[in-house]
Amino acid sequence: MQSMPAQAVDLVFADPPYNLQLQNELHRPNMTKVDAVTDRWDQFEGFAAYDEFTRAWLTACKRVLKPTGSIWVIGSYHNIFRVGKMMQDLGYWIMNDVLWIKTNPMPNFRGVRFTNAHETLIWASTGKGNRCTFNYQAMKGLNDEKQMRSDWWLLPVASGAERVRDECGVKGHSTQKPEALLYRVILSCSNPGDLVLDPFFGSGTTGAVAKLLHRAWIGIEREENYVKLAQERIDAVEPEFFQTASFDVRSKKKTAARIPFSALLEGGYLKPGQKLYFRKDKQRSAIIKPDARLRTNDGFEGSIHRAGAHLMDGSPCNGWEHWYLQDNGDMVPLDDFRKRYRIEKTTPDG
Repeated sequence: MQSMPAQAVDLVFADPPYNLQLQNELHRPNMTKVDAVTDRWDQFEGFAAYDEFTRAWLTACKRVLKPTGSIWVIGSYHNIFRVGKMMQDLGYWIMNDVLWIKTNPMPNFRGVRFTNAHETLIWASTGKGNRCTFNYQAMKGLNDEKQMRSDWWLLPVASGAERVRDECGVKGHSTQKPEALLYRVILSCSNPGDLVLDPFFGSGTTGAVAKLLHRAWIGIEREENYVKLAQERIDAVEPEFFQTASFDVRSKKKTAARIPFSALLEGGYLKPGQKLYFRKDKQRSAIIKPDARLRTNDGFEGSIHRAGAHLMDGSPCNGWEHWYLQDNGDMVPLDDFRKRYRIEKTTPDG
């Protein structure tokens, strides 16, 4: 990452070593050996060495991320709390912690703990106040038009045909993540053409999903056998023909031309002195002033958003959706007038 230009990456997904600190082999009740994570890359001398390693790669990620970019880090109880603290120390701003609930977790064979049935993902922006990509409507689309929650179910661990294996049939990577998990992460926080970075590329799940969704990607991996498996896997991905309109899941409200409320007054779509009603409530109203501010019936003056927030005791308010004009007996939201303005004034035929 030190050789990459600064502020070039839109999204980072990181699946770093978990520092599991396994001391002994694990066996099932029938005495068969558990294929646990014993790889050399997951072994550190102690917490201090792991912390130094973690701080270094998090710092490098922050340098290459755009101010509007974000980072996702996945981990287990062994490391995720240490990672989260360091992220905050480095100035990242945590947006959510998400639990990936495994539908087919490995049992606790010793019977001394609860079955570890989830992993934690931390989603963070580059700093407090920095706005990052979040395709909210796309996440609702994946969740039957309901707001996506932070507990992610029905995403099984990578197994069966999805599990990458070498030429001998042995699983290629001990901690391969399912493509469904990366699909959700990449779709939620990037757009077609964006650059996705995975600094612990492993078997290439991030690259495979990024290619499928028409994102550019960079994978960093030091283990040669993983690089070979990842390259073969990604080469086999054949994304559908790219049409921007088909793959762009951004909210149309965000991509539409920005129209100030004042434009509706100056364009004659609304008139000074007209009365608006808040949430169709005729007891709470406001008059449109010539300067595009509203004066509520209790004397407050401000924009359509601030006047709405005033009536909601300071809570955020989208005035376009909460103020209504009575038109021919119907309560019509301000947003309908804005839509009409866009069609008639900002489209090529308008």
